Amino acid sequence: MKKSIFITLILAIMMFLPFEASSQVKVDVKGKVENEADRRANRATDRTIDAGFDKIEEGIKGIFKKKDKSAAGKEEDTDTAGNNAGADENEAAGGKAAKTSDPVLSWSKYDFVPGDKVIFEDNLAGEENGEFPSRWDLVRGNTEIAVVDGENVIMMREGAPSIVPYMKDPQKDYLPDIFTIEFDLYYPGDGNFEVYLYDRKNQKSNSPTGYTYIQVQDDQFSMGQARSRHPDENIAKERWMHIAIAYTEGKLKAYMDETRLINIPRLDFEPMGLTLYTYHARNDNRYYIKNVRIAQGGVKYYDRFMQEGKIIANGIRFDVNKATLKPESMGVINEIATLMKEHPEVKFSVEGHTDGDGDDNLNQTLSEQRAGTVVATLEKLGIDSNRLTSKGWGESKPIDTNDTPEGKANNRRVEFVKL
Repeated sequence: MKKSIFITLILAIMMFLPFEASSQVKVDVKGKVENEADRRANRATDRTIDAGFDKIEEGIKGIFKKKDKSAAGKEEDTDTAGNNAGADENEAAGGKAAKTSDPVLSWSKYDFVPGDKVIFEDNLAGEENGEFPSRWDLVRGNTEIAVVDGENVIMMREGAPSIVPYMKDPQKDYLPDIFTIEFDLYYPGDGNFEVYLYDRKNQKSNSPTGYTYIQVQDDQFSMGQARSRHPDENIAKERWMHIAIAYTEGKLKAYMDETRLINIPRLDFEPMGLTLYTYHARNDNRYYIKNVRIAQGGVKYYDRFMQEGKIIANGIRFDVNKATLKPESMGVINEIATLMKEHPEVKFSVEGHTDGDGDDNLNQTLSEQRAGTVVATLEKLGIDSNRLTSKGWGESKPIDTNDTPEGKANNRRVEFVKL
């Protein structure tokens, strides 16, 4: 009977404890209490039971004291942390323990400006599906014209295809001291594509040694020890990319889309020609090429402006029959914007020109719209609208023949004329 009373009183006390304390009592003393109850229930005196209750009461008080002490410690810790935080702020303000902030990056990653005179151009206009591209010569493999998304392309199928431009005198060095090469490449997601800077069919007897090619793989360019990846880690592997190469008397830069990936200050050989090659083309991994252009470089924009009173830029590109800028145009437009910012006295009439293909009226309208697009883009880059005007001349002012692809490419241009 006394045992039952003893246990009932203990349970009643525990019901009034906070959950945390109750749980701790159960964990720490339950077994001991039951054993103590069994032992002391057989005792004859209530005094012994009272003594047991006294011990339990002291244990419960100890629990609450411990909890209170813990809570006080947390408050002290919080206060200490606050004081430490204040100390850190003071140290930072005083410059003693200031955390280094992330560096602010200012990086001109796209400074490509195409050469001003086109010496080879192939936009594959008029090519017949299934035939070998007429403006190229075959080194090896299988290469044919195909249509992809409604556009003619050079399809590199299989057999380690390799092609070179069909030039009048390919044995000679047909790349100037200052030149640019551009083309669009569809990378199928597997393998390497290589751009050799000599003609592997016609210039073998005088071929340079060492690393004579730029290798394209996934999102990476490499040329010998020079290599880097595109900074966009999420860029798709299977995609169209615009490849551009600029060579200036020993200095070589190469670009993927709007980012420079190769920057070699002194190349070990003199480029002589061009070969496009891939060992990894096959029927389930086809490479496509379009819009190939080789252009001779020229005088810097400001020097041209001072000498001739205008700048002729055929590196500003638009979608076919539209006034929408292509991304690769921004290298030229950025250069013009920089020139105007450095020379606030300069004002331009931005004038659009087309080649002789198509309807005269359409060409006139198109040239006006394209000039307007360039002006609007320069204004977005911070150029005051009072320093710019625009007009279009259509096909009325050619500077080259309209009978060759290269001549047409030179006629499709934007001129920045001094006001």
